[in-house]
This record gives sequence, C-alpha cells and structure tokens, in this order.
Amino acid sequence: MIIAKKFQYNMSNFIFLKGFFLKNISSLALIILVSLWIVLFDNIAFFKQLTAVYPISVEYAPFLLSQIFVLTLIFMLIFVLLGYKYTLKPILIFMLLLTSVQNYFMVTYNILVDKNMIENIIQTDSSEALDLVNLTLVLYFIFLGLLPSWFVYRVSITYGSFKQLIWSKIKTVITILLLIWLMLFSFSKHYTSFFREHKVVRFYINPLDGFFCFATYLNEHFGNLNVPLETIGADAKQAKKSKRNILIFVVGEATRADHFALNGYSKQTNPLMSKEDIFNFSNVSSCGTTTAVSVPCMFSFYKKSSYNSSRGKHSENLLDILNRAGVEVLWRDNNSDSKGVAVRLDYTSYKSKEHNSVCDIECRDEGMLKGLEEKIKATNKDMIIVLHQMGNHGPAYYKRYPKEFEKFKPACHNNQLEHCTQEEIANAYDNALLYSDYFLSKVVALLKKEEDNTTQTAMLYVADHGESLGEGGLYLHGLPYFIAPDAQTKVPMVMWFSKNYEIDRDKFKKIEKKELSHDNIFSTLLGMFNVKTKVYNREDDIFKMGDL
Repeated sequence: MIIAKKFQYNMSNFIFLKGFFLKNISSLALIILVSLWIVLFDNIAFFKQLTAVYPISVEYAPFLLSQIFVLTLIFMLIFVLLGYKYTLKPILIFMLLLTSVQNYFMVTYNILVDKNMIENIIQTDSSEALDLVNLTLVLYFIFLGLLPSWFVYRVSITYGSFKQLIWSKIKTVITILLLIWLMLFSFSKHYTSFFREHKVVRFYINPLDGFFCFATYLNEHFGNLNVPLETIGADAKQAKKSKRNILIFVVGEATRADHFALNGYSKQTNPLMSKEDIFNFSNVSSCGTTTAVSVPCMFSFYKKSSYNSSRGKHSENLLDILNRAGVEVLWRDNNSDSKGVAVRLDYTSYKSKEHNSVCDIECRDEGMLKGLEEKIKATNKDMIIVLHQMGNHGPAYYKRYPKEFEKFKPACHNNQLEHCTQEEIANAYDNALLYSDYFLSKVVALLKKEEDNTTQTAMLYVADHGESLGEGGLYLHGLPYFIAPDAQTKVPMVMWFSKNYEIDRDKFKKIEKKELSHDNIFSTLLGMFNVKTKVYNREDDIFKMGDL
C-alpha cells in the first residue's frame, strides 16, 4: 500500500514536471531564459578573463554583476530583433548548440574565435576535425546545448496578434536600450577602462565576437567573387645558370622554434639533422598563427603587414611566378590542402592510401617521397617540390609519429590535452618532432642522390606557425597575432645545400641569427632560381643580406 502511494506520488510529480515543461510561455520570457543561460553557462572563458582584470571583491562585485546584466540584455536585444513566430525557436536552438561547442574550446584550450580561426575551421578536413572530438566535448554539447534546445523545442510559445507583437517588440527594444544605458552610466568609470584598455577580454564574449568575425570572413570571401585574378610578376624570366637547380621546400605544421634542439632545446629533437651540414635560422617569425593564413601568406607577394585572405585568394603567388618563368612546380600534400596556393599547379594529396603507401593509423609524411626520384629525372628543368607535412598537428600529437619514435616518455596518448600533464603533452609533441627530423633526413638523402656535375640541390624547411602546449593555460594555436605568445609565432627554419651548390657558406653562416620572417621567402626563392622580375626585392632575399 505504501509502495503504491509512493508510486502514485512520483507519477503525479512527473506529470507536474511534464506539464511545466510543456506549458505556454511568452516569447519574451523564453528569450530571457535562453539569454541568461548563454551568459551564465556558456561564457565561462569571458568571466575568467574579466575577473583576472577586475578581481572579485567589494570594489568590483557590482561592476561584475552589471556585466552579467548587460550581456543578458544584449542577447535579449538580438533575439527580440531577429525572432518572429517562425524564426525564434530555430535561432535560439542554433545559438544554444553553437555556444555550447564554442564554450568547450574556449574553456579547454583558451582559444579565440576570430576571423583567422573561422577560416581555419572552415578549411579543416574531417580527419583533423575528428581529432578534436572527445567525451568532454560531447558532454558540453549534450548538457549545455541539446538539453536546453530540447526545452526550447518542446515549449509552447504565446505570441499574440501581429499588432500586439510589433508593439511589444518596440516597447521591449526601448526598455532594453534604456537599461543598457543605465548600467553603462552607473558604472561608467569601470566601463570606460574596460572598452579602452581591455579589448582582448571582449574577444572572449561567446559568441558575439565570433559572429562579427564570421561576417567579416564572409564579406572577404564571398563579397568579391567576381574579382579577377591579379597577375603578379608577369615579366618573370629565368636567367641562364651553369647548373640545374632542384629545391625541396618542406612546409612544416605547428612546429615551434624553441622545441628544436638546433635552437638550444634541452631534448635532442633533431638528432639526424644536427649531423648534416645545415644552416639553422633561429629567429624566424610566422605570417600568422593558423595554417589557413600562414601557408598562402608565405608564398604571397604581399607581406604580413598588408596580406589578407582576399588578396591571397585573388592574386598569383610565388609558385605561379616560378612556373611562368620555366621552373617545374610540384606540390605534394599530407595536410588538409594547399590553402589555395597550388590550385593552378601540379597538386597531389597523400592523405589516403590511394597515393600514399606509408600508412598505419594515418598516412605518414614519408609517403610523399615515394616516386619523387622518378619525377625529378623525368625533366631537365629546374624544379621546386613543395612537401606540405602533417607534422605536429594537434591535439592528437601521439598520432603524428610511428610507435618506434616514442623516445620521450611518458607521452600523452589523449586528444583531451587537459587530461594530461604538461610534461606528457610536451613529450608527445617532441616525439612528433623526432619523426619530422627523420623525414627531413630522408629528404636530404634523396637530394644527395641527385647531385652531380650538372645539378645542384637544396632543401628549405620552415613551419607555418607554432603551437602552445599548456603554458599559461594556452593550447594549440590560432590566437590573434597581436596577443599570441612566441610559442605560436616563432618557427624553425633550416636550409641544406648540396656540396656543389654555388654559395659562399662562410658569409651565409653570418645571417643565421638575423631576424627573419615568412616575408623573406618570396624574394629568396626567386633569387635561388635566378628569376628576374620587378616584384623581386633584393632587401628581402636572405642570400643578399649582410656581406653577401
């Protein structure tokens, strides 16, 4: 009897809860609930940054509370303006799902979703995206995204007549704007410093800054679809040389300069390359902090200061110029793709077994070398061969190397870096560097075979950007350049030349410690292939620096 009554009591409670979730609610009440949810649960990274600047104290507590109020009002304003009878629920559900995922990455890896990050996300392939999926991300998505979205989907909304709806919107918008003004005026002292001095903190508001940057990205990429391709170096001609020139340009992925043993790192991450007669440039800056920006930028005529994705997309690049001048150009890719650099050239992807014969849990960079000797011998032209590595792409660093390269232990075997110690993360990352070192040694070995009385060979290795490994709570890469640490912007660069290469090695050695960047690549490579063109800049050519 007691059990029956208890069951009846529980069922009545269930029916009550079911009725509560399915009862009618006004559109404004729903907007308030969703706005509060996003502010309180999906803006953890923002409030973490905010309280670092304005610590929780008697002095700042009212201002911090006002931030919650103002942010809620801003989201309400957006939803009120955009939400109508048939659009409100889809907009709210989309925002809940989006902010739950973005919240995870901002909290876990301390990333910012700016224009460059959006471009990087859009250009990321499926295998790279899967490396980021884990249980914690799924839980964020379920509890902060799906469950509140289910509530929004199931609840019945009362709208009233069209006339009532419009009048209600007008009153609500006016009220919201007045309340925002009141908050800003009441705490004007703090808001003045917040807007003037702490711009970076505002970048963490989820997802407002991301939406603004997404709109900027769309405008750059789709707002000028009819822009013709800009011809660069139309006058390019290759002057006669005594020897055929073959260059293999290895584009590294997510490699930071301070983890290269060649640059003084305590672990021996370059055991094979340190035995070669190489030139190691220890002070090189990248063009960006993402592959989508840095790769096209390093091949672009435009320097970092004037480069943008639209210019990169709508103008010819270094490889186009070399190809026009008569140099054979070949791009082999084991990363996502060439980011638009090789769309007009000979391009092959080595991400699958179709072309790559060296595959285990994933296809290895080494597979890009298969059949390369035959390609070189098939032509008498000068050649530039670009090998775009998978390299140290995170967060699953343990996947980036075969098991026999796991020298540094214990290594993180998890794509959830927050579950590993900083030592374990660094060890996995450094093991991937060991494999890259092996790969570069194989490139050098191949080039040594091609050296003869009529042919000189060279290798250039430079990474696209660096990588944060947990220092200061930062992981991976992609921070806006002006706040990115050296770990994300300082990259290794190495050059090797065959013994018969026409170069003054003693003089060239003097520039190893000079301050260089991706900006130097354009004119340096034109100079290496003796290409004469007005777009060549002698001052950027590292062969012409100093006493050279």
